[in-house]
Amino acid sequence: MTVDAGLTTVRTGRACDAVIAQLEERILDGTWPLHSRIPTEPELTAALGVGRNTVREAVRALEHAGLLEPRRGDGTYVRATSALGAAVYRRARQTDVLHVLEVRASLERSAAEAAARNRSVADAERVTEAARVRRAACDVGDTEAFVAADLAFHRAVVAATGNPVLADLYDGLTEAVERSVTEIDRLYGDRADFPGHDELAAAILAGDPRAALAAANTYLDVARTIVERQP
Repeated sequence: MTVDAGLTTVRTGRACDAVIAQLEERILDGTWPLHSRIPTEPELTAALGVGRNTVREAVRALEHAGLLEPRRGDGTYVRATSALGAAVYRRARQTDVLHVLEVRASLERSAAEAAARNRSVADAERVTEAARVRRAACDVGDTEAFVAADLAFHRAVVAATGNPVLADLYDGLTEAVERSVTEIDRLYGDRADFPGHDELAAAILAGDPRAALAAANTYLDVARTIVERQP
């Protein structure tokens, strides 16, 4: 990551507000993507031409807003790319897997149809590649790697819709989706046999909204059955 990332020296009387605006802009425009680590406090201080206290106050304000997340000993990371995503994140982390799955079903059904209808050639290629990576991760014993690959696939589908509001909502669910995928993976036990994902990628590539919805319904119905069978 380029340290200055387009940041400019702050010279206004309300330095903290100006710093917040610049940091928020880097998050919103994707310069600092979701889950990426932002520059360190000394780097931001040098790039912005303000004191450390001003930078610290601005970063804390964005932490309180839910856009940034401090990780002890590892820096500060982008937790959400919009205020909407941050609000969804805060609520979703407090609910159970079945509730999360119900919300996922609503969003992912819509995303499947819209992605098949609206995807560009590049979008279809990204979804296809994400499906390939997910399929390869099925044969690896690393649960964390599989969950990351599964989430990357679903995010590629959402991105292919071209709908930034839907993308913000889904990004806000990231932690909750990860939790639900981990739990379903633990209960199901056979990743390679879990249906619907490759079929969804094929439907998006073919530009077939009806087939895409059917594929999404397939994996969502299986996931719900798995969760509901638990005592």
